[in-house]
Amino acid sequence: MKVRKIPHTYTIISVIILICAILSWIIPAGEYDRETRIVNGSERTVIVENSFHNVDPSPQSWQVFGVLLDGFEKQAGIIAFLLIIGGAFQIMNTTRAIDTGILSFLNNAQKIEKYGFFRKIGVNNIVISLIIILFSLFGAVFGMSEETLAFVIIIVPLAISMGYDSITGLCMVYVAAHVGFSGAILNPFTIGIAQGLSDLPLFSGFGYRLFCWIVLTTILIIFVLLYASKIKKNPQASPMYNADVYWRQKESDASGTMTATQTTRSAWISYGLLLISLILFAVFYPTTAFSVGTNTVSFPAIPLFTALYALTGYLGLRKSNQLFILNLLGYTIVFLIIGVMGYGWYLTEISAIFLAMGIFSGFANNENADAIIAQFLTGAKDMLSAAIVVGLAGGIIQILQDGRIIDPILHNLATLMDSAGKVVSLGMMYMIQTTINIIIPSGSAKAALTMPIMAPFSDVIGISRQATVMAFQFGDGFTNMITPTSGVLMGALGMARIPYEVWVKWFYKILILFILIGMVLLIPTVLIPLDGF
Repeated sequence: MKVRKIPHTYTIISVIILICAILSWIIPAGEYDRETRIVNGSERTVIVENSFHNVDPSPQSWQVFGVLLDGFEKQAGIIAFLLIIGGAFQIMNTTRAIDTGILSFLNNAQKIEKYGFFRKIGVNNIVISLIIILFSLFGAVFGMSEETLAFVIIIVPLAISMGYDSITGLCMVYVAAHVGFSGAILNPFTIGIAQGLSDLPLFSGFGYRLFCWIVLTTILIIFVLLYASKIKKNPQASPMYNADVYWRQKESDASGTMTATQTTRSAWISYGLLLISLILFAVFYPTTAFSVGTNTVSFPAIPLFTALYALTGYLGLRKSNQLFILNLLGYTIVFLIIGVMGYGWYLTEISAIFLAMGIFSGFANNENADAIIAQFLTGAKDMLSAAIVVGLAGGIIQILQDGRIIDPILHNLATLMDSAGKVVSLGMMYMIQTTINIIIPSGSAKAALTMPIMAPFSDVIGISRQATVMAFQFGDGFTNMITPTSGVLMGALGMARIPYEVWVKWFYKILILFILIGMVLLIPTVLIPLDGF
């Protein structure tokens, strides 16, 4: 029997670019007028209502050969982030600290299973569920997306060590965060902007959105646990069984060479330099204001965790270099969360903190500058394939924009709702947002593009603007996990070493399930009086 070969990821994206170029010859060019508006204290460029007009066509032909460069320029932040994260974690991986931590965690988990309650539930099931809840909550509260890339490289090896596959690991972190992103509770980048553009109270309708987040996260946990159980019983059932040999080999090598290293003088120096730096930050930033919805909570986060670092870092150094480096990884994640939630950190700051983590890890492991640079280059080189995919994905958006066909697609989809009933119209809004998200995965950009049209239209047909925001919210989230135009998806797949074609074949049924559940969750916003709706 002849096995049908799935095209390479580069081939699939290149074909999509060609199709978009062809559409620029078929779809009449058009544009909306745009204006700048202040939304939640920030300037946003939004569409002017009823301003769509035809413009001179701009069909794309030879330009398809230049979209890789255009895509690299458009996605430069994510591409550079990938390379830096890859390099930083390669330096840390050389110390064997993460491998030591994973093996220690698994050994302790096995000890817990001697208790009947945990043995019945399964410690691995508890671990998977807690990790999914954590990252889903991050996605729902502060819109974690690009930040998941830094965790893929930690969670995937953990999943492999637990006897699962790279797909399970990716679901625990990337998919969990984006399911939370879809069922956003307080996400300022989607809910905040969409409600601001719709003239709704910020983060109103909280109760029903919280219910939706619980439903979506619970469904994801159940599905992942069922899939993980299947892979545990029969590893060859995984579509990544052969490709995951890379991760299994790394685990095997780590297990065979795992020995605790004595604490070196350079590790004590690293500890001291970092402690001095954190003390200075604590002096300059004695309190941190965390915004959760419309509420702001302030407390001395940096001084508190600086003190904890001083204690746990010292205790770690008394044991081994690896325990200190694991401690360093833990506080990197803690200060990442503080930076994102308290100071609005994005790719530049996150890249900086992980690069510092990598350099100090190498130095603590008694590596010289040349060795650290060589390890960084090795890690960055491993990310090069993922970086090219991200660049190609950005090229898709560039072709659509240059061909002037994004606005006509939106306009034609919006006109389909004119004569439909409330439930059908809301469903069509949802499907329009879902379709547009395949082209424009950025939630804030799509909110600025669609909400100035959808919000007034919902008034005309008698649908709550809050329901329209929820249709945007679901439509913005689910297809992020499969669209080739998402640089974050391509980066996560590259880090997990999962080919895009394998991911699509495995994930599309789950995507359809979530889209259908989203539609079911939208129906009560039309038929049942809900607080905030």
